[in-house]
Amino acid sequence: MFSVDRKSVLHRALALGAVVTLGITASGAAIAQSMVVRSAGPSAAQYPAGKKLPANTKVVLKASDKVTVLDKAGTRVLSGPGTFTLDGTVKRDQTQSTQIASLLSTSGTAGRSRTGAVRGAPTADKPAAPRSPNLWFIDSAQSGRFCVAEPSRLLVWRASVANEETMKLSSASGAATDVLFKVGSANRLWPFAEVPVTSGASYTLTGPDGKPQKVDLVVLPSVPTEIDDLAGTLIENGCENQLGLLVESLAAVEQETGPIGDR
Repeated sequence: MFSVDRKSVLHRALALGAVVTLGITASGAAIAQSMVVRSAGPSAAQYPAGKKLPANTKVVLKASDKVTVLDKAGTRVLSGPGTFTLDGTVKRDQTQSTQIASLLSTSGTAGRSRTGAVRGAPTADKPAAPRSPNLWFIDSAQSGRFCVAEPSRLLVWRASVANEETMKLSSASGAATDVLFKVGSANRLWPFAEVPVTSGASYTLTGPDGKPQKVDLVVLPSVPTEIDDLAGTLIENGCENQLGLLVESLAAVEQETGPIGDR
């Protein structure tokens, strides 16, 4: 059983580690390249995910093209037809810097995301589900490959904190244990003593609903200090859920506080 006595360990883990600043200072300005993180349409092959675009690159798109680019300033969706110049000028205020630093901090955060990022489009019958407030939390509602920044600080996250619940965690090697969430608790430290974190290994997390989520962990040797390089690392390792969270959270920050950079 993943003992609730580990609460003190969790607090120590959250207190450790510096926030990833990504080379950004409040109200500072810089010239940065952009990176393609998503593309669709006739020009998708010309602008594949992971392609880096130097400052002042002109992106020429055809009808039905849609390319999402990311830089230090945030995200930008380019829709064709048209020609777009990526001047790369970055300006960010203190509020935006704080929100993004919270998302990217390798020490984590206990709070709910302020960016309002959600998973999937809402409908009248089904509101959009909230997404993890931190890039490095294991979202207990998602399967897929997951990039780990700090194995000893890996946290499991749940969206609803209304009830106490126990999740079952097991590895392909046969190790297994329970992860107990108390009422009001969104995060639990990964029980690495009972189920070690191993790069390339597969794990299954099963909630009270009995629905298993398979997670394949990739431990990163280092965490890039630039947003575009971080996005590239997520793309290279197939960590699509985290890439989506990064892109959508940056877009949500811009929507909440106004344009992040001079476009």
